[in-house]
Formats: sequence, structure tokens, C-alpha cells
Amino acid sequence: MKVRRVTTRNARFQQWQALQVNRAKRQRLGEFLVQGVRPITLAVRCGWTVRALLHDGERPPSRWAEELLRTHQDETFAMAPDLLAELGEKEDPAELVAVVAMPPDDLTRIPVGPDFLGVAFDRPVSPGNVGTLIRSADAFGAHGVVVTGHAADVYDPKAVRASTGSLFALPVVRAAGHREVADWLAAAERPVTVIGTDEDGERELADLDLSGPVLFAVGNETGGLSAGWRELCHHVAHIPMTGTASSLNAASAATIALYETTRQRRHA
Repeated sequence: MKVRRVTTRNARFQQWQALQVNRAKRQRLGEFLVQGVRPITLAVRCGWTVRALLHDGERPPSRWAEELLRTHQDETFAMAPDLLAELGEKEDPAELVAVVAMPPDDLTRIPVGPDFLGVAFDRPVSPGNVGTLIRSADAFGAHGVVVTGHAADVYDPKAVRASTGSLFALPVVRAAGHREVADWLAAAERPVTVIGTDEDGERELADLDLSGPVLFAVGNETGGLSAGWRELCHHVAHIPMTGTASSLNAASAATIALYETTRQRRHA
């Protein structure tokens, strides 16, 4: 097979470069960039579609990279080192950069079973918080994450990096708002308790029964939950704090809520 090389900033390179910074271009093309051994490995292992593998054309690949390149030989491109560096992390040059296809934003991708545990993130601002929340949801056995409203992009490189590969291990779906989530929950075979997190919540989180199907709603980092989300919640819970901090980071609050759920279920 003839090796395809990219040694100039041609149209193909410019398209990949746009995936780093241009949300509209990512959405229109339906693809995004993935960097790092663990994220790329999980993307492949979890069955995501790899559209291209970009590698350094001037150095021999590691055993890990060589196996991936052999498996995806029809989608590989040998890059000039400086061009590959522009698509990777400046402080940690990538050996491989993968171009991966986005899955559909279909809420039915998230299974709602008798032990359902999910998180909805309402209008997050920070891509890093999105990725961190996804990582926590994966760590504590959640079945999916929903990101609603005008929000940071799930497929922003910062979000993908912060998830450390967990983005590929559980369904993450973008939805327009709380109404779409309410319709999805109404169609589920069993009722789901929606619990909002807020520093002024009327119940302490640990006092709630989290043994049944639960969806946590986490609000925007500065404004909290929207009025629509508050109306959808069966409870709004707070996490007690004793220090001088006025509130918790949104992703941190979600992590505590997920841990409390798994703690209760483990002891049940």
C-alpha cells in the first residue's frame, strides 16, 4: 500500500487543524481530534469509528502505535513532525493523533435500567469541567451523561483530554434543554428521580434515598440550575461544607453525588 504523506499545510491538514479550534467545523464534519495512548486505545476498544490516524513520518512507531497503524492501514497518514506537533499537545508531542467520528446525539443511547445512574450538566461553560464530570461518571459506574443547553463542547480538545478516555466508555449525549430530557425520562419503563445539586438545596444529599433510578442535575458553574431544570427536579440537595469556600466546583459536586450513590447502593 502506498504511504500517504502530509508535509505541507494543504487543505487536508487545514481541515484537521480546524477541528482543534472550530466547533462549527467539528459539528459539520462530525469528527474531532483525539490525542494520547489511553484515549485512542479506548476509542478503538469501545468501537468508535476512526477516520484517520496521523503519525510522525520520520521516526519509527512504538509497538502500540505500530499495531494501531497496521490495524487501520487504510486510514493512516505520515505527517511531517512539525505539522503533527501542531495537532498535538505542545508540551507533550503526540506520537499519534486520531480523527474520530462523533456518535449521534440520541438520548436512547443511554440505557435506563432498574439501577440507572446518570448526570445532566446544564449549560457548562468550561470544557475541562465537562471532561472531568464525564471521567467521574465513568469511575462511579454511571450509565450516561447528558449535556444540555448552550454549553461547552463535549468534543472540544480540552474536554476530551480531561475525560482521560472516559468519553469513549459511556454514552455522552448533547440535548437542547431540560424538555428533551423530560420527554426521554417520561418514555422510560420505570420512573427516574431527578435530583438537583445546589448549595441552598432543601435536603442534605446523604439523607436522600439514592437506591433507585437517579439522574443528577448539575447547574452552570456561575448561575446554577436553570428554572426549567429546577421544576423538573424531584429534590434539590446540598452538600454540607465546613470550610470558607462558598461553593463547590460543578464537576466536584457531581463527583460527590455519584460517590454517595454508589456508597448507598453498596451498603444496601
